[in-house]
Amino acid sequence: MNVLALSGGVGGAKLALGLSRCLAPDELTIVANTADDFTHLGLRICPDLDTVMYTLAEISNPEVGWGQQDETWQCLGALSDLGAESWFRLGDRDLATHLVRTERLGDGQTLSHLTEYLCEQLNIQHQLVPMADQSVSTQVDTEMGRFSFQHYFVRERCEPKVTGFEFEGIEQARPSPGFQAALVDRAEGDDGPIVICPSNPFVSVEPMLALPGVRTTMVDSHRPVIAVSPIVGGEALKGPAAKMMAELGIEQSAMSVANYYGNLIDGFVIDTVDAELQPMIEQSGIPTIVTNTVMVTLADRIQLAEDVLSFAATLRS
Repeated sequence: MNVLALSGGVGGAKLALGLSRCLAPDELTIVANTADDFTHLGLRICPDLDTVMYTLAEISNPEVGWGQQDETWQCLGALSDLGAESWFRLGDRDLATHLVRTERLGDGQTLSHLTEYLCEQLNIQHQLVPMADQSVSTQVDTEMGRFSFQHYFVRERCEPKVTGFEFEGIEQARPSPGFQAALVDRAEGDDGPIVICPSNPFVSVEPMLALPGVRTTMVDSHRPVIAVSPIVGGEALKGPAAKMMAELGIEQSAMSVANYYGNLIDGFVIDTVDAELQPMIEQSGIPTIVTNTVMVTLADRIQLAEDVLSFAATLRS
């Protein structure tokens, strides 16, 4: 089969790693959200893309899930001493990625070609691609005004009350060649599932779905689309998804995530603590399985990936 996985940051990266342990390199394409990319201190930063890349390379910081392991912070400390902006934590090892990216993008390389190069250097065998080569910027509207996502998420610590979102540049952007190939070109005779990893549906997954043609293609596809809930027991394991739901007047539950995706998905995966929601979600017409979605260990990530793939097989049949 050929599996297409859509991933945001930490949670999505964990399942992407699990899928990579279950599938051969030519059986999996991972698409990372790039709408939270931004330029900081003159460097082009791709937080979600790098989180997935470092996770697949097994060099991510195991304590927080982002950045690199064995990181040092000498440059950040020096920046702070000089009065420069230091609210976005860039480790010394991480800086090398951003320096190479910024230089090569400046030389005219696309983000897709650059990502392929970085993955080769890090010995990543499975295909990881950005959602688009064009710039898309998630803007978070709040009661305190509009913020780009990283300013809202990191500098403002998600404190302003959210009122809505806008993806600047989405109309001019197109799915990257790798995304397009996995989504459309492989569709003929391909019954491999499309997996929406447990990522924030509003700011991690929605930008990928909002790219021209993506949502329509997924709805019309004969391939099963399966989403894994990022909400467990009414809480988000990582990030501000649950807080955003509350501020937007949406019930903080896995049920709300299923309703949000609606007819886009053919199957839904929830955690064991939310087992009582399974009948209600299935009554809405979405087949649902209950399993452990809290991925603490590598074994957890592989098991969830196996559960998702097994679920997909039942939907195909």
